[in-house]
Amino acid sequence: MRDYLELLDRAYTGEYISEENWDLEKVAATTRRLVKKYRLEWDRNQVIPTDPDLIDAVFQAGLEMAVELGVYCRSTERIIRLQPDEIEEGLRTMPQTLVMGEGKDARSLYARRIGDERPPLFFGGSPGSPIPEEYFLENVLSYAQEPLIDLLTCGTLTEIGGRSVRTGQPLEIVATRRELQYLHTALARVGRPGMGMLAAQSSVSELGDLAVAHPNLLRRCDSHLVPLLNELKLDFRNMARAVNSWEYGMINASLPCVIVGGLGGGPPGSAVINVASFIVSNLVCLADYHILHPIHIRHVATSTREVLWVISAVGQAFARNAPAIIVADIYPKSGTGTVELLYETAANAIVNALSACHLEGCGSADGKLPHCSGLEARWMAEVALAVHQRKMTLEEANAWVLRLLEKYENVFSQEGGNPGKPFDQVYDLKTMRPTAEWQKLYDQIKTELKGQGLII
Repeated sequence: MRDYLELLDRAYTGEYISEENWDLEKVAATTRRLVKKYRLEWDRNQVIPTDPDLIDAVFQAGLEMAVELGVYCRSTERIIRLQPDEIEEGLRTMPQTLVMGEGKDARSLYARRIGDERPPLFFGGSPGSPIPEEYFLENVLSYAQEPLIDLLTCGTLTEIGGRSVRTGQPLEIVATRRELQYLHTALARVGRPGMGMLAAQSSVSELGDLAVAHPNLLRRCDSHLVPLLNELKLDFRNMARAVNSWEYGMINASLPCVIVGGLGGGPPGSAVINVASFIVSNLVCLADYHILHPIHIRHVATSTREVLWVISAVGQAFARNAPAIIVADIYPKSGTGTVELLYETAANAIVNALSACHLEGCGSADGKLPHCSGLEARWMAEVALAVHQRKMTLEEANAWVLRLLEKYENVFSQEGGNPGKPFDQVYDLKTMRPTAEWQKLYDQIKTELKGQGLII
């Protein structure tokens, strides 16, 4: 804690710079220089990079960026500098195994390697998606009841009793506490009370997060998010999350949502920023593990070619150079009840599993609508386990993803996207089973890809 308090001191004593100048003069300019220095390029038809020298160069560029820039504190408009020895210590001491949950439901997350013999673990839920309270519990149950799901997450309660939840206001506390109550209720109903969680998703500010640090709500064996803001920024509200977790003991998951096509430019620059973001998060977010969640500047989805490349490059870079526990989010453009959602999920699952990540999902319909269900989370796990069991090579995986892209890439230019249907239109809320129509689409795509050799 003494070391972290010293970081807080630097937020007051560091070099002053405006946020605009940080974005342009520090992040954007440094990224361009490093991409040129390390000769980083990408190929649209090589969604999963296979050149180890390229992967190592992405890591070295990100490391150089972390040392050179540090982190920008928005609360004081000053730079928090990080010393090379601090950064090295942060990389060296990142957890290699992490037990989440308790009792028979506990699971051990681990830092994966390329070609790891151990299968990935799966977080089921739709993180960030706005879920109405009227069927929030049922939505959570649809994930918790899936046997392949190891850990639970959820969407966000945006209304409580018909009242809108606003960031930083008292109702945020109520919403986040109620979210945890629903999660525990769901786990008890499916007989998995000890399952670990990534929760407090309804806490946009620090208020809700602080309010649920309690053994009956967010337990010490659970995790919460400590976001890193775009790009390489932090504020005191999120640092408060880290400080609170240190005292209480729960698990920290860093969350930098690097914008692909933003300050970093294309995929190579965005990957460099993502590597740097994880490296600084080890220190400023007190990260125990990382959420890999780059998003496309226009399409949001993680299933675009550009974002898939960033996910694979970053996952492989850490596996080769500084193993850490990384959980990759799946945010398809399409919503539940559509065939494209299943194709997008399959493409993401292949990339994530083969790039040394665990998996979380799915934030269907870009995580913007309550158009999500446990069935696509089952599919996420089935595809990832299939490619793992087959010991698919990176080259084989790339060929598969290119085939899948042909089946769904049209949705990115489709007016209005491909939102699908709300949860209560694809699940029977009494039986907690998919509707016949949604089940039929799932069976159809599973049979199709099984016939082509993807699913065992």
